[in-house]
Amino acid sequence: MESGNEKALEVGPLERVFRGSAMAKILDFLTTFKEWDYSKSDIAKNSGVNFRTVLRILPRLEELGVVKQTRNVGRATMYQLNMENTVAKLFHDLAMEIAVIDAHKIAEEEIAEEKIEVPA
Repeated sequence: MESGNEKALEVGPLERVFRGSAMAKILDFLTTFKEWDYSKSDIAKNSGVNFRTVLRILPRLEELGVVKQTRNVGRATMYQLNMENTVAKLFHDLAMEIAVIDAHKIAEEEIAEEKIEVPA
């Protein structure tokens, strides 16, 4: 993950589909880094979403079962994508499928550029 004010993902696949919505940014971050848990401030910083917005959205994601509380570290509650939840799994699968499609497009464009640049 990035340090400073940079978020962990430049633009995630769900964010592109859902036109930069804060919820999509949070879901992109949590689906990409699903193995770990994060505090609200970590989620805000790494997703590029305002902390107050995270405070508003995270309870909605918890109600849906998409995100779960995992533990407490000091005074911070840690959260993680709930991969036992069907909706969370579908968000993860959707994000990964979009990423694969994007990777294929980039690869095809690079191959096309290489073919053009080869001297005759």
